[in-house]
Amino acid sequence: MGEQHADMPVAARVRRLEERVIAAGLATDEELDLVLARLYAGASPVNGARIVARAWADPGYAQRLLADGNAAAAELGLAETVTGYRLKAVANEPGRHNMIVCTLCSCYPVSLLGPSPSWYKSLAYRSRAVREPRAVLLEFGLELPEQTKIAVWDASAETRYLVLPDRPDGTADLPEDDLAALVTLRGLIGTAAV
Repeated sequence: MGEQHADMPVAARVRRLEERVIAAGLATDEELDLVLARLYAGASPVNGARIVARAWADPGYAQRLLADGNAAAAELGLAETVTGYRLKAVANEPGRHNMIVCTLCSCYPVSLLGPSPSWYKSLAYRSRAVREPRAVLLEFGLELPEQTKIAVWDASAETRYLVLPDRPDGTADLPEDDLAALVTLRGLIGTAAV
């Protein structure tokens, strides 16, 4: 990539390389995501899903999660997965939807969400999520009522975010493991409903 890119953030340089690999027909976005998933084998959206499922099942835990994400993660034995940054959980609620972006790089809680999808690192997502979040969500297939406010949380090296999605209707009797199975990576980022 040469000297002219030396001051470009690493995530942007990596994304540019990924785009060149894709343009050359050497791999697809999905194939690159699979390779990254293998590299980050211990990092999985299962960890974030466990946190969400516990919050859905235990209102006291949900309050603790929203007050101090790091302490709440530690309660589930995930303290080491959130070391080095502040974890801030943001809850979707009636009239308010949250989504996460990192406009400067790819600050992303890999240990809780697994490897970031290629689209999360793309310049298009990073810039448009802030400027026109409703349009971006619609492109992901999530149409929110016009009166729903959308809060876009910009992650940084110091603070990373996790969306606490609305609990789906009809799940009152499900055990935590079954609740966790309903949670998707896109739901944890806020680009999908659960």
